[in-house]
This record gives sequence, C-alpha cells and structure tokens, in this order.
Amino acid sequence: MASVDPSRSFVRDVKRVIIKVGTAVVSRQDGRLALGRVGALCEQVPNQRKVAMQVKELNSLGYEVILVTSGAVGVGRQRLRYRKLVNSSFADLQKPQMELDGKACAAVGQSGLMALYDMLFNQLDVSSSQLLVTDSDFENPKFREQLTETVESLLDLKVIPIFNENDAISTRKAPYEDSSGIFWDNDSLAGLLALELKADLLILLSDVDGLYSGPPSEPSSKIIHTYIKEKHQQEITFGDKSRVGRGGMTAKVKAAVLASNSGTPVVITSGFENRSILKVLHGEKIGTLFHKNANLWESSKDVSAREMAVAARDCSRRLQNFSSEERKKILLDVADALEANEDLIRSENEADVAAAQVAGYEKPLVARLTIKPGKIASLAKSIRTLANMEDPINQILKKTEVADDLVLEKTSCPLGVLLIVFESRPDALVQIVSLAIRSGNGLLLKGGKEAIRSNTILHKVITDAIPRNVGEKLIGLVTTRDEIADLLKLDDVIDLVIPRGSNKLVSQIKASTKIPVLGHADGICHVYIDKSADMDMAKHIVMDAKIDYPAACNAMETLLVHKDLMKSPGLDDILVALKTEGVNIYGGPIAHKALGFPKAVSFHHEYSSMACTVEFVDDVQSAIDHIHRYGSAHTDCIITTDDKVAETFLRRVDSAAVFHNASTRFSDGARFGLGAEVGISTGRIHARGPVGVEGLLTTRWILRGRGQVVNGDKDVVYTHKSLPLQ
Repeated sequence: MASVDPSRSFVRDVKRVIIKVGTAVVSRQDGRLALGRVGALCEQVPNQRKVAMQVKELNSLGYEVILVTSGAVGVGRQRLRYRKLVNSSFADLQKPQMELDGKACAAVGQSGLMALYDMLFNQLDVSSSQLLVTDSDFENPKFREQLTETVESLLDLKVIPIFNENDAISTRKAPYEDSSGIFWDNDSLAGLLALELKADLLILLSDVDGLYSGPPSEPSSKIIHTYIKEKHQQEITFGDKSRVGRGGMTAKVKAAVLASNSGTPVVITSGFENRSILKVLHGEKIGTLFHKNANLWESSKDVSAREMAVAARDCSRRLQNFSSEERKKILLDVADALEANEDLIRSENEADVAAAQVAGYEKPLVARLTIKPGKIASLAKSIRTLANMEDPINQILKKTEVADDLVLEKTSCPLGVLLIVFESRPDALVQIVSLAIRSGNGLLLKGGKEAIRSNTILHKVITDAIPRNVGEKLIGLVTTRDEIADLLKLDDVIDLVIPRGSNKLVSQIKASTKIPVLGHADGICHVYIDKSADMDMAKHIVMDAKIDYPAACNAMETLLVHKDLMKSPGLDDILVALKTEGVNIYGGPIAHKALGFPKAVSFHHEYSSMACTVEFVDDVQSAIDHIHRYGSAHTDCIITTDDKVAETFLRRVDSAAVFHNASTRFSDGARFGLGAEVGISTGRIHARGPVGVEGLLTTRWILRGRGQVVNGDKDVVYTHKSLPLQ
C-alpha cells in the first residue's frame, strides 16, 4: 500500500464493501446487457488487492463484498419487446407501439439478471444470492434485524449477496418516478444498506470518472477528487439524468452525502475503467471521495493546485509587459541575491547532504545533490550572461505584406506556464528560474524530497528579488507529491512539463498527463574511437567524458572501439587510466571474451557512476548501428582523424547532439552559450538537445491593417511579399 493517496488511507481498514452497479454500467447504449463489463466486474469483486486473484482467495484476502445492482427493468424490457415482436402480426407492427409496463419489465428481468450473475460467478467458483427489497420493508424493525442476520450468514458462508429493489411489487407509481420514502432508487438503497450493514466503504459505479464541477462533456468541467459540501454544493452544475436508469449523478451525490455523513466513506468512480474497484481499494486517487471528515483534512488540492498555476500565469503576463531592461534587472538582482546569501544556501544544502547520507542514498544522487564550492558564483555568472543576451520575446521573426497596407508579423512569445519536476539537483532550480524570468514564463517547481531545504532557501532568495508588481507567485514551489498529481491534470493552464530525473520519473509523468512533456528518459552517451584516432586525444576525451562528472546525463556510459585497436597500446593506456581513476569496466560480448572484463548486463544501461561498458565494433557504420539500437539519442561522439568517417558519423547518428573530437560533457546549455538550460530534450517536437531560452518560446501572429475585410476575397489582391524585419 505504499502508493496509497493520503486522502484514501482509510482503505487499509476496509473489510466490508458495498458496490453499487448502475444500469448505465451493466447496459449498452441500445439497452442490451454489456456482458463484458458485467463479467469484468464479477472478476474484480473478489479481487480487491491483487490483479487476477481468483474468487476462492476471498477468504484469505478478508473482504466481505455486497452488490447492489440495477438493470432488471432493462433486461425485462429487452425480453418483452422480443416476445411482443415474435407474437405480433405485420398489421400489429404498423400500429403505434405502447410503452411496456415498467413493473412487468422488472418482474421478467429479475430472473434474467440474476441468471447472468449466477452464471458468471459460478464460472469463478463463487456462490451468489439474490435479495429483493422494497421501500416499505425497511419500515419494519424486525425486517431490518432479519436482513442483517441473513446477510451476516451469507458473508460467513462466503456467498456474495446481490441486492435489488423489487420494482415489480413496489408501491411507487412507476420504477422511474416518485423519489419519496426511505429509499427511492438503487443508489439510495446502496446508501441505506451501507448504514444498516455497517459497511466500511461504499463504491458507486457510474458511466463517468466521478463527480465533475459541471457536465463532464463540457471542457471547463473538472473532476472533483474530494467532495466538500460547504464548498462544492453551490458550485456544481448537474447535467442530464442517467440515459437508462432513474437516478444519474444527482442521485449518486445525494446518496453519497447521506452515507458519508453517517460514517461510511463513499467513492463514485467509473464502472468502465479497467480494475476500478481494485484501484479504489488500493487507495489510488480515482473517482470522487465523500468522507465525513473531508472538510477537516482536505483543503481541496484541486483548487490550490489550480490557483497556484493560474497565479503563475497571471504573474507571467505582468512580467511580459516589462521592458527588456526591466526583466534584465530582475535577473541581475537574482544573481546578486544568490551571492549575498551563499553561506545560508550552502548551510541548508549541507543539511540536505548529511540527511541523504544518513538515509543511505546512493553516491551518484548525493553527488548531484551537493552544491560544491564555487557553484553559487558559477550560477550567478550564468544568470548575468543570460541577462545580457538579446531579449528573446517580442522579436519579429518574419514580416510579410499580405496585401496592400496589410502587414503580418510572426513574433516570439513565452509558452505560458511551465511545470518542472526534477530530482536531487538544487542548482537546476536556479537555472530553470533564470530561464523562465528571461523568457517571460510562469513557473511551478517540484524538487526531490532529498533537496527540500536547499530548494526552499533558493526559492525564497530568488522570489524575494522579484518585484512586487510582478509577484512572487511567478515562481511556485510545489512541496508534496499529491500536488503534482493535481497539477498534471491542469492541461488548460499549464503549457509544458519538463521532468529532469530518472527514467522512471520521466516515464511516469508522460503516462500521467495530457500536457506536452519535454525531456529525456535516459542519458546513454557513447564515445566511438575510430581506427584512425589520435590515441592521446582519445584518452583525454574519454577520461573527461567519464570522470569529469559521472552522475551527469551527458557522461559517457559506453565506449565503442574499432576492432583494429583491440590489441593496441593506446587502448591499453586508456583502459588502465580508467581503472586507475576507479572506473569499473564492463564488457560487451566481444570485449568480455577478448579482455576478460565482467560481462555487461545490458548495453541499454545508464550507470550515472564511475562505471562504463566497453565493446568492439567492425567500423563506423557498426558503431552507428550500435548507437541507434542501444542509445538514448542524447549525445554521442566520434574520435577520428579521418574527416570523411567523421562526416559520416555526424550526418547519420540520429541523436540530439553529435560531436567530433570533443567530450560529451560539452552537451550543456551554459557551455553551448545558451546562458543556462532547463533540461535536455531527446524528443523531436518543439526543442531538441540542451534547451535554453529559445526552447521556452512559441510564436504568435500579429496582423496590422486599415479596415480590410475578406468578403469572399473579392476586393483583396494578395501580394505575400517578404519585408525587412526592421
């Protein structure tokens, strides 16, 4: 249960769960039963903790499961329509068709619905039982007492009770009317049973993901993960009722509020999503939670996350209105503030480093976490370099005369709001912030918990240097993982996510958001020594690429060597030098056999430490093929004196950065003259390689006219003439 969301931690104590299955979940658009969904549901009911757990393991898992199902009227209507069609003459079919009696449909459908459940559960070696109740039954205290005893007996026998309102003999006018009484539909029945049977959790399965702020079909509607009556009751706009059942979301919310206020937590979630019941019981943040204590421990992170993002956007728009000189001054003030507070920053960082060492973090992570002597001065220098660069926004990139006195300009502008998630590297915070300020973007930052003190003091020092008429909320610091989950859903406010960290981090973020993601998952960088290489130069480059900063994403991970150099003294010298510096060398199949190095587990491996893989290849094309197969399209280098071979390598290697006779460590925004970098992208859309200011910009079109109209293009003479930018 390590992934349990804090607001769902109560699921650890859940034993008895009631699951209400709505008509919209068990039926298709045409009203027929959705056998696949019902079957999947039956498999999930006893599989609360483990995927594919068989029903017979319910005893060991300890859950007591009770179903409340709808769908009898729908099944009955389908059967009766068929019988009526079979028994009707052609003349009868030409007459207006009367609506079938709902109570008759319910009577016919009950047996069919239960037969389906019985068949599906029997296939899973589980027994089920049917309990039909009416509203008036609950007026009798003895009935309620007997109901509890019967359910307890069934659960002791590991039988799944399946409840349904007996619409066939209900005293209501019609199954889809009259919402009076103790309960008025199967949603309210489920809520009532949760109280009567002392359930630990009620799950209401719907045809949408949960409760939204408005009709789910509207783009502006956002899912509410935790319902707080005082805040949401007046904000929510409900759409149409259920397309087939009698309730819809209004009925579910009403039942959920009543049950949760009485002490039973409720989750409304999608019955269409795979393993939705499992996910709820695993504590995942899906659907909408109703809990009696929600107003005490849930401050609505949906709103706070949105407010944080909106505030960053608003501040960024104010920043864009500043002149280039005013934005330049902000950066210079930030650089000065960093240097003035260096001792405080170093002190907080040292506390983070000490805590990481005590916690047993790996050396590469501790190395990335450490702010070394001279680092603050280096960061300040980079910021000043960035400040003195040409203003990147509001630049005219292209100017075209569309028609006489109608001029079109393509200009540079900020992306908007950036969300940066990074691990370990507090210096990354400074680089990212400086780029955001220079490019006029709003920024939300989430660093690793191991760097919390470093990031907090850096954030304070920087935001204190931002003018009040811009606002300190231009740079938001996210402090919990919960907020990240909420922010990743704000694709209408946040424009770009840049994860800087492990393969796992990048992959998780890509899978969790609709917002565009810029970054790289791996830094598997290669150095290839061709047979014509100057071996002294090769040694110098290889040593730098590996040991200058082994934890960096641009450090060499694989050394490829032309096969003709296998026995050469120059290669021996390089390998000895690597070992002397403490580098652990692993061999590919050929190098392992020829040189006796321990065999590498995989070529597609980023060590991020004092280790590398060595392998021999036939020629430059073999090296290129190896890089394309096992590399990560980050940075790759060839060492050769043969210009033709070098050109082949440079043109054919499909990586973000490709070097000739230069260390892979040069793949860096500051070293490229970008002032700083927000990250390195191995993707192909928007930006590639070290991403500086230009990678945080987009474009917009400005059209200047004198009253022109299109009018079917009758009076417009298009010239489409390129004009000078100035």
